Amino acid sequence: MRLLILGFLIIACSSAFAHRMNMYVRTATIVAAWIGGWAWFFVAGIGGLALLVHQGPLPITNGWFAMFSGIAACPLLAWLLKRYSGVGVSAHVQFLAALLILIAGRISVVFVLHRPFLPQ
Repeated sequence: MRLLILGFLIIACSSAFAHRMNMYVRTATIVAAWIGGWAWFFVAGIGGLALLVHQGPLPITNGWFAMFSGIAACPLLAWLLKRYSGVGVSAHVQFLAALLILIAGRISVVFVLHRPFLPQ
């Protein structure tokens, strides 16, 4: 969990400062953010959906936060928002939204299920 949060923060910060980098580092950062977004969509988004199908929608912590975190990080969401509503969403905003949703899910686990914030 700690490595996941650290990876999210590294990708979000590096994509936030991509405009100040040279062309090769910028391209590598954009590619890493794109791959990270798709990877997180498949791991958390599809995993959260599978958890919902397998264990049911209740309690609220069963997979909803993971699924929505994966959807928030997916590059397809940014493309759809830009194409159909004209709203441009950068990669670092997507990763920060996914991270905040993930942290909100962990906080809800603490309050609803009375478990520790970080899994043992």
